[in-house]
Amino acid sequence: MPTVRGCAFPDHLRYDVPNHLWYEPLGDGTARIGMTVVAVALAGEVLAFTPKRVGRRFDAGRSCATIESGKWVGPARAAFAGTVVAVNDALIQRPALANRDPYGQGWMLIARPDDPTALAALPEGAAIASTYEAWMVAEVFAGCDV
Repeated sequence: MPTVRGCAFPDHLRYDVPNHLWYEPLGDGTARIGMTVVAVALAGEVLAFTPKRVGRRFDAGRSCATIESGKWVGPARAAFAGTVVAVNDALIQRPALANRDPYGQGWMLIARPDDPTALAALPEGAAIASTYEAWMVAEVFAGCDV
């Protein structure tokens, strides 16, 4: 598992660095989506999570959910167009799960991409270190342990 400036990136996930989201292909054509540890570090304590409803479509680069934290309110922008097939009700009830366990219990939703190959274009964990390091340098981001 690559770690960059104290930020861990599990190998089995795919990453959207500009939007700080991770995607886990589930083998049935769907993907679980969540916030990276970088997103959580930038946001601070997550106070509210409002996903699109099951059955709703979203476009690539558009919101699949809204995140509210002590520092920021805004969209979680998906890397692909798709349809929401499940939401994490536990995260809706306890948004701080995103802070405590962003790659586990803090997942946001499961979506079915319109294009079955959409996830293939996103880098996996082992390949993400240099991309995130470049982003951290450009954005003067000290890291997740700071």
